[in-house]
Amino acid sequence: MNQIKALIAAAALMSIAPVLQAQDTSGIMISNAPGNEKVQVAFRKLNKKDVLGNVGVVDVSSQMTQNYMISSLENMEGWVNGFNGNSMWGMGSYLLVIDGVPREAGNVLPTEIEQISFLKGVNAVALYGSRAAKGVVYITTKRGKAGAQRIDVRVNGGINVPKAYPEYLGSAEYMGLYNEARRNDGLPELYSAETISQYASGKNPFRYPNVDYYSDSYLRKYFSRYDATAEISGGNDKARYYTNIGYQTSGSLLNFGEARENGKSDRLNLRGNVDVNLNDYISCNVDATAIFYTGRGVNTDYWGSAATLRPYRFSPLIPLDMLKPGDEAISLLAKNSNHIIDGKYLLGGTQLDQTNPFAAIYAGGNNRYISRQFQFNTGVNADLRNLLKGLSFRATFAVDYNTSYNLSYNNNYAVYAPTWSTDPGTDIITGLTQYGQDATSGVQNVSNSWYRQTIAATGQFNYVNTIRDKHHLSAILLVNGFQQSESAVYHRTSNANLGLQVGYNFSNTYYIDFSSALVHSAKLPEGNRNAFSPTVSLGWRLSNEGFLRNAGAIDDLRLTASAGVLHTDLDISAYYLYQGIYTTQGSWFGWKDGTGVQATESRRGANPDMRFPKREEISIGIDGSFFHQLIKAEGNFFVNKLTGNIIQPEVLYPSYFTTGFPSSSFIPYINYNDDKRVGFDFSVSFNKKMRNVSYSIGVVGTYYKTTATKRAEIYADDYQYRQGKPLDAIWGLQSQGFFRDADDIAKSPTQAFGQVKPGDIKYKDQNGDGVIDARDEVYLGRGGWFGAPLTLGLNLGVKWKNLSVFALGVARYGAYGMKNNSWFWVDGEDKYSAVVRDRWTEETASTAKYPRLTTFNSDNNFRSSDFWLYKTNRVDLAKVQLSYDLSSCLGKKKVVKELGAYVSAFNLLTISAERKTLEMNIGSAPQTRLYNVGIKGSF
Repeated sequence: MNQIKALIAAAALMSIAPVLQAQDTSGIMISNAPGNEKVQVAFRKLNKKDVLGNVGVVDVSSQMTQNYMISSLENMEGWVNGFNGNSMWGMGSYLLVIDGVPREAGNVLPTEIEQISFLKGVNAVALYGSRAAKGVVYITTKRGKAGAQRIDVRVNGGINVPKAYPEYLGSAEYMGLYNEARRNDGLPELYSAETISQYASGKNPFRYPNVDYYSDSYLRKYFSRYDATAEISGGNDKARYYTNIGYQTSGSLLNFGEARENGKSDRLNLRGNVDVNLNDYISCNVDATAIFYTGRGVNTDYWGSAATLRPYRFSPLIPLDMLKPGDEAISLLAKNSNHIIDGKYLLGGTQLDQTNPFAAIYAGGNNRYISRQFQFNTGVNADLRNLLKGLSFRATFAVDYNTSYNLSYNNNYAVYAPTWSTDPGTDIITGLTQYGQDATSGVQNVSNSWYRQTIAATGQFNYVNTIRDKHHLSAILLVNGFQQSESAVYHRTSNANLGLQVGYNFSNTYYIDFSSALVHSAKLPEGNRNAFSPTVSLGWRLSNEGFLRNAGAIDDLRLTASAGVLHTDLDISAYYLYQGIYTTQGSWFGWKDGTGVQATESRRGANPDMRFPKREEISIGIDGSFFHQLIKAEGNFFVNKLTGNIIQPEVLYPSYFTTGFPSSSFIPYINYNDDKRVGFDFSVSFNKKMRNVSYSIGVVGTYYKTTATKRAEIYADDYQYRQGKPLDAIWGLQSQGFFRDADDIAKSPTQAFGQVKPGDIKYKDQNGDGVIDARDEVYLGRGGWFGAPLTLGLNLGVKWKNLSVFALGVARYGAYGMKNNSWFWVDGEDKYSAVVRDRWTEETASTAKYPRLTTFNSDNNFRSSDFWLYKTNRVDLAKVQLSYDLSSCLGKKKVVKELGAYVSAFNLLTISAERKTLEMNIGSAPQTRLYNVGIKGSF
């Protein structure tokens, strides 16, 4: 109650409250003059030179002239310090809003975007409340401007070329190595030398298949992508309008069966907005967006099968011309098939492979993923200067509706397993075994229906005033909220808060900004559902002081500092965690006097004192420009803590609070875990023009370190405590090479992960207890789960007359990965990848890079350890573009006002010691390079 009173009292002071600087309440960019660019921050726009609170901005509209982008947040880590592609300052999930409404990055394309603001510090995000505690990405879309009607058109066409495919062993090599694996296990060989020779010969791939899922027989060498966009804008002082109509289509690598025609996606987007000045005091805007997406595909996971199905299992196709002539039974089976491929083949398979990706793509039908998104938002602005100079009011309301579903034809089909003649030199099919039946119902099925609705609204009073050209005052009092309901999710995602901002700057030299929120969450118990989040930022423009005013090298120099506490429910995983739970489900029965009585059990205890976790932060920054705008630089240092994270800690309670049978627990969820992040970010840019050549170079960087500063844990060995280690710590065993022989195994500690043999991985006994088990796991490195610890970006632009060149590179350092997918961890009946060629054998014991092969489950070898650890350090050449301005060729009387053409390449190059691993997708479609040609014009 005292906090609410404080908010009301602060609001009453708005008439005399300090304001930071003038703001545009209409939502339209006012000026792009140097030093006067308008930047979108929380619920207002400010002059860029006056922004406090750790905010990064990318002018996407300007960037698109030299850097054609295909997704809204594409390579933003190469432009914005503090953003690493996954998070801001390594904090995890951020709130993304488009025109103030919580939405998804894919809801908008770069051609629709004016600018993107990255709000990092506590002061920058406080007004958004609980859901924004880990940062906000604010995407501002384009709007109409007063002037003659303008039509901008852009058309692109490109090809996506796979960067790499995984290499798997062929049938003959697999069989030979599988025999070796059986010998290693003390088992007899499975495949004879004659059988292996037949598969190796390649003379009859139908009888002795060697299926390469990545061959040209099934895949294209590339697939195409096209898009076209038309923008129409204009208006006058009374009304302005903007319309964006875009269409894009993309193909698929699969090149057979239904996938040849149905493996593509289409997206049509329509965006329009109108800004109207109803009179001198009231203006409003109406915005609407519709997105129609259709993805066409097949009823199977081809890429998943490519990573698991062994190459000799079956032949995808059975040739009709190899059927035994005159055999009526075989001929009848073939004639009764509904699926004769290219008039020459039956669908192949076995009893174990009755459903397989090839047959499914040829005969299993197809599906379409349908997505429809409709977005509507409106706002009204009222100038209340007649009540109080500088006072205004703005209200917004938005409704979004997203829905998706699958439409599919699911056909049954028959596959055939051939019986081949055993006569030497004769390859004739003497029998066919049919599995399944051909059946096409013609019924279209609807599945995976999903929807999400978002309702958002804000109301805010704004106060902006300047007194005697020195005292710049501002204040905002707002109510902000949104709610998202989703199919199959009982509780809506909600955010509701009151916000108060009060700011003052004196002569653009001394700044102070107080931003706060009163937040509410139904995830917490009554009495603890409200919390007050105060933040403050200070700024001092040193370049306006006498001791620097005449320093010729310094154009502008400012120091800033921010601090605050944000309360958040972002990491509270579910509702009602504060309540104790009792249940009879799954409970045991007791008997007394022959009568059964069902027991009631506790699943968790109650905690009526549960409260908000908090983000507590201090940051210091410096920014400036030097040598007449030649160099611009910015840097920030931050320390933040996320305290009171909610866990259910068994180790803090007596052992009798929980039992395994019957399953019961009285342990509550409590606020306990604390996390800490320390880091810095920076950006430096150089801009220079010399005669006909102008160039710009920009470097950005982000480094952060995380620490689990408080954990509820008990370990027998000090080195296993997670407290004090990074939040993204990778834990595992330390390897000591391979076991050389039986004597080496006998002299080594006992292995708790199954029987070992020579060629298996040997591990270090960390605690000296003579047993290798989970107690020997140690900290191995940072996983980079919130983004690489160090992210660097370099962007370069050079223009000579009408020709310009642009390049963008991104580097990531300091994280590790674990080679633990099916490509590396091969045992049992798994498909063999090329990595097993470096396996351990008695002959290669000194040079082997891979454990011995086995047909059993290798629990000892395939577990987290530094044997499989690798550095994910990489440098990516993310974009190169060459552009040419053809406007000078249009003549004097020109319908076309501007014309340009460009060629660009995406994901062009990766430099890394582990490049092959980083570029290779296992079980999914491959990574691609995009080569694009585009043309743009204005009318």
